[in-house]
Amino acid sequence: MQKSITFKNAKISFSDYGKGSAIVLIHGFLENSTMWDKIGPELSKRSRIITIDLLGHGKTDCLGYVNSMELLAETIEAVLKSLRIRKCILIGHSLGGYVGLAFAEKHPQKIKGLCLMNSTSSADDDKRKMLRLRANKMIQTHFTNMIRMSFTNLFGPISKIKYKREIDFALNEALKTSVQGYISAQEGMRVRPDRSNVLANDNFKKLFIIGEKDPVLDYKSLIEEAKITDSEAVIFPNGHMSHIENTRALISCFHSFIKKCSSKK
Repeated sequence: MQKSITFKNAKISFSDYGKGSAIVLIHGFLENSTMWDKIGPELSKRSRIITIDLLGHGKTDCLGYVNSMELLAETIEAVLKSLRIRKCILIGHSLGGYVGLAFAEKHPQKIKGLCLMNSTSSADDDKRKMLRLRANKMIQTHFTNMIRMSFTNLFGPISKIKYKREIDFALNEALKTSVQGYISAQEGMRVRPDRSNVLANDNFKKLFIIGEKDPVLDYKSLIEEAKITDSEAVIFPNGHMSHIENTRALISCFHSFIKKCSSKK
């Protein structure tokens, strides 16, 4: 059941179910809480699950045209405060990982673990920043075509056939995102700083979920990033959408990570 709070005059939609250690699942760009529909219920058998629609996504309102990672992290904090949750484990997919890092930078004492799922602590390089600027101009007149193209390009030929139903559902959810939601998230990601220093914190567990064929992030660079930050790394053979292409293995991986975080003294 969806709940909501008001944050800076915007409605923030979230769900809260299960009992145990609090796990916050943070979706990625052009996604929303529905991306966790197969994963959240499985994790809730042992944990308390909080899923949050970020600003401009799902059932959460838009707020301006630059949603910085710091601002999005504030919405996470606002939800946790409303639920009186003092410590949690953060699992963020892509954009969600960037938000998780911003939260961890400001509130390291409030987290037991941070999982970067198909995500990175690095900032955008100049090429990626230029691509985001170009996309924000094009999206205003070619919304549907751009969403379809960028989304389907995340999957290889075999996955497009094998996971057609799941991809169609996720694409339909992506198309519900407003132009303002698209632009504000792209701008926020474009200006985000490098946060590799956050992963130097030894007070919480760290995990990278890496796709060997990720078309967005270079998997060799992510392996090196995990190594130099003393983070655990799990590598899947597919791409950027591990929750679709590696669902069962991902759930098992999360259970293991949550157990490690919960047992950390």
